[in-house]
Amino acid sequence: MKKTIGVLAHVDAGKTTFSEQVLFHTHSIRNRGRVDHKDAFLDSHSIEKSRGITVFSDQGIFEFKDSTYYLVDTPGHIDFSCEMERAIQIMDYAIIIVSSVEGVQGHTKTVWKLLRKYNVSTMFFINKLDRVGADKDRVLKEIRRDLTKDVCYIENNFVHSDHEEDRVNYVKDDNNLINYDEFELSEELIEFISEYDDELLEKYLEGAYDCKLWIETFKVLIKENKVFPCFGGSALQDAGIVEFLNVLDKLTYTDYNENEEFSGRVYKIRHDENGNRITFIKGITGTLKVRDEISYGKEIQDILNLDVEINNTETNQGETREKVSSIRIYNGSKFKAVDKVCAGDLFAVSGISKAIAGDGVGTLKEKTHYEMIPTLMSKIIFDKGCNVREVLGYFKILEAEDPALNIIWNEALQEMHVHIMGKIQLEILKDVVEERFNLKIEFGPCQILYKETIAEKTIGCGHFEPLRHYAEVHLKIEPLHRNSGIVFENKCHADNLTVGHQNLVRTHIFEREHHGLLTGSCLTDIKVTLLTGRAHNKHTCGGDFREATFRALRQGLEKVENVLLEPYYKFTIEVSNEYIGRVLSDIQKLFGTFEPAQIEEDKVIINGRGPVATFMNYSTEVVAFTKGKGSITLIYDGYDVCHNSEEVIENKEYNKNADIEYISTSVFCSHGQGYLVTFDKADAAMHCEIEMWEK
Repeated sequence: MKKTIGVLAHVDAGKTTFSEQVLFHTHSIRNRGRVDHKDAFLDSHSIEKSRGITVFSDQGIFEFKDSTYYLVDTPGHIDFSCEMERAIQIMDYAIIIVSSVEGVQGHTKTVWKLLRKYNVSTMFFINKLDRVGADKDRVLKEIRRDLTKDVCYIENNFVHSDHEEDRVNYVKDDNNLINYDEFELSEELIEFISEYDDELLEKYLEGAYDCKLWIETFKVLIKENKVFPCFGGSALQDAGIVEFLNVLDKLTYTDYNENEEFSGRVYKIRHDENGNRITFIKGITGTLKVRDEISYGKEIQDILNLDVEINNTETNQGETREKVSSIRIYNGSKFKAVDKVCAGDLFAVSGISKAIAGDGVGTLKEKTHYEMIPTLMSKIIFDKGCNVREVLGYFKILEAEDPALNIIWNEALQEMHVHIMGKIQLEILKDVVEERFNLKIEFGPCQILYKETIAEKTIGCGHFEPLRHYAEVHLKIEPLHRNSGIVFENKCHADNLTVGHQNLVRTHIFEREHHGLLTGSCLTDIKVTLLTGRAHNKHTCGGDFREATFRALRQGLEKVENVLLEPYYKFTIEVSNEYIGRVLSDIQKLFGTFEPAQIEEDKVIINGRGPVATFMNYSTEVVAFTKGKGSITLIYDGYDVCHNSEEVIENKEYNKNADIEYISTSVFCSHGQGYLVTFDKADAAMHCEIEMWEK
């Protein structure tokens, strides 16, 4: 049986140390490394060693009993949440490490939210129980309050029938790990499981307890995300790791099918020391061999009848087919070449040149759309003597490995920009660029990434008819609820526009980020419906529908009120009672909102929501005025209406009429001469009837 196990946590909770112990006890590594000693097996990058934090997701592999395990160690710092989310999508089970001293922290909540999005079965491990200030019961209370009520702490619950003393003072024999083949459940755990199954509850009340039935039910409940087991110990002191391994093996299962056609999910792109592109894939079904041809890149769907939601950063490209040149199984930074992999394996291939993280390959065509997106942008500053194309090429390599960077070259300003999650990421990027490309760079001040949408429904029409060209497109554009991205629907009849041309319109909608009218920021939260259009048998050619579609979209925006959006945080602030007045006043000054405060003994907990722009630096203030005793956790909470739209619009100085990439003016032709019709007069000049769509 093949299982992919992910280890996740807030930074410094001990997940890398936990992973080291697991790999050591299963003989995957000979020596246990430590983060503070800069020799951790899964923190193999020099930058990770020097900074003492996990930056890149990495994987180890080990055999345990009858199963092959892929252990994925993920970054714990919020700035690298995009890397962490890409790893989550391929996990069968996840282990959230929670420090018994610090408890549930801000990033712990982010991890939990993403695991629920991807429906990954989850367990908890309360770490550092040897530390001064450790409080297991408090942490359990926080998990039940902030994450889930369906958590059960397993301590002295699984008992080996012949060696009960082993559960207290267990003996670790690294050549023969304790084998818990027969389990007895504690009364507490029997009751807990019974509460989630009516049939078991009835048997329990009748005194018809069956250990095997209860354990099998428990396994299913975990797999279906109905219950979440919790364990405890100390990774640094190697306490509780062996017991956890045995119970993990007993309570987890997968059912991958190797007899179907091959399918998989791309979750990571890297480049080896020779600059060769390496594509990391999780096998979902079937088998893959060297020299096999695999396809990726095009979603299979009925474009005429199906609503499709796609992030507006996606490029809808055609299907690509390429041959696999080699297959590698990675264990840390080392790998072995193999000829064949099967469903359930994590592996890397060469020969695939265009696939990006989130792509389905083989028969799996659906693309993963990630939730964690950068909220900040910074200008890349480099020596003017450097070749711009060469520098851009370096960053495009990094963008292939981390698409969220979204490297942009602004031709008008002659500037290069990068999208980021936070300032720590900039520091890491600076080190990476110097190490890999021998290029010294700096970054400009971080700027908020704004977005735009519309306030009401509109109809946009675009016509493109210079001499020997022809295309017309009519779009209905409607506002959607926040953080919906762009949704496309097709209501155009094939009698008006061929299916091929309809597909072109959809392709151009998702071809690039579209600029709004207020600041030129990315357009989002809209539904675009293709109503009708027209082509010419002789004169319509490549690019005509691209021009008509862009003009139709822009013309629709010109007719209605546009709305500026900014990113928001959810926050939790914990301070002593004496600071409650100061905190509530600050929240209002920072344009945030808050829920009624929770009073717990001598401290107060305040939950709320506010703009990233105003709250991103507030943590330093909280630490300062509470003399280090207060804390604030910030979690990205999507986009909402900008709190200071007029000020931002004024500062951006965006001239919608000077945006050479977008124009709302249509082009018509008369007597062999093209002429322009501005957006406010274009409707009357259109060749297709539009009145019927406005009702």
